[in-house]
Parts: sequence; structure tokens; C-alpha cells
Amino acid sequence: MRHLQMFIALLLSSLLLPSAWAQGEEAFIRKTLKERMPQISPIDEVKRAPMAGLFELRVDGSEIFYTDAGGNFLLQGRLIDTKTQRDLTEERIQKILAVDFKSLPFKDAIVMVRGKGERKMAMFEDPNCGYCKRFERDLQSIDNVTVYLFVYPILGKDSVDKSKAIWCAKDQAKAWQDYMLRDQVPTTSGCDTAAVKRNVDFGQKQKISGTPTTFFADGTRVSGAVDMAQIEKLLSSAKP
Repeated sequence: MRHLQMFIALLLSSLLLPSAWAQGEEAFIRKTLKERMPQISPIDEVKRAPMAGLFELRVDGSEIFYTDAGGNFLLQGRLIDTKTQRDLTEERIQKILAVDFKSLPFKDAIVMVRGKGERKMAMFEDPNCGYCKRFERDLQSIDNVTVYLFVYPILGKDSVDKSKAIWCAKDQAKAWQDYMLRDQVPTTSGCDTAAVKRNVDFGQKQKISGTPTTFFADGTRVSGAVDMAQIEKLLSSAKP
């Protein structure tokens, strides 16, 4: 009977103090992996993954790994919810990388307003990015939106030169559209192009490694040239 009472007490304590148990698991996983795999980056966070028995490890800010409770195995890959077809790993990464929309450096953006401009989105694009050009063509169908375009030349020197020429154009928005939609490169006599460098510095801090990358008013971040149905959905649902 005494052993049964002790077991019940331990069981109740585990139910009443889940945070203590979680802290113990986290400490054990951190210690085990540090001893066995000292080459991996310092672990930023350990938390239970949506899959039973699996733990999520976050390193280098936004890189995701998975392990078991004993730290015996380390997995790198995508965790997919087969019922909903959701990429849970990608959703988690995008949540980690979300930004406060109001904190974006809008003074370094080219502003384009369509219709009333009530909905807002910010895009980081390279003028030599083929996906960006396709994305720009598709975006012409989107109305009632203010687009903050951050020229983000990461594909080489030619991208930098074109970005500076577009930034120095008398009508920046027109110059951007002329090039992305009609391949018309603007000619300018030069100006202060420090904003282009600031955009690259900011993007690197935010781990923007590809273009286009889009942010919405609620901080949601989307990588790649997604379809316009998804853009409409995100614009309509995003609330700052």
C-alpha cells in the first residue's frame, strides 16, 4: 500500500508540475547532445514537437532539428501533418522569422499604391530574380494594396548596379515596374544609394536568403513566388 501511495503521489506531481518535468527533459537533452555532438551549434530552444515522443531543437536562430527524449537520435527534415498536408516545420520556421511589420525600414523602400492602398505588404526582391519577375506580373491583379518594395540585390554585381539605377530614378516605382515587367533598364546620373546597402544588411540580419520574400501586416513571412489566391487570403486576414 505504501508503494502504491508513493506512486500515486509521483503521478499527481507530474500532472500538477508539467513545467518542472519539461525543464528536466530540456536540461537532459541539452546536456546529452552537448556531450555527444559538440560540433553542433548551441541550442537556442528545446520544446515538444507536435509528434508524440519527438522534441524540437532550434539552433542558429531558426534552424530546426528533432530528437527523442533520450537524445539518442538527431533528425533534420520536414515534419508533415498527413491529415492536413501542412508542413509543420516550415510553419514553425516562418513563425520564428516573423517580424514586427512596423519595424521595417520603410524609408529605404519604394512605395507603390494600388487603389485605396488599405492593405499592406512588404517585399524583398532582386531585379535579376526570375521568380520575382513572375511574381510582379501576377501581382498586377491585386488591388487595394500598398506595396513596400525593398530592392535586395543578392545575385551578383549586376543586381547591385540595376538596383542602384532603379533607386536613383526620378520615379522609382515606375522604374521598378518598367524593368521587372518590360525589361527597360533605367539610366541615371547617380545618387545616394546607401539605402540599397542598408536593405541587404537588414535582410541578412533577418535571414532573408532568397527572393522574393514577402511580409504582411501581421508579421507573417512568406518565401517564394506563391499564387495570388494565397496572397489575397494573407492580405485579407493580416491585421497589424
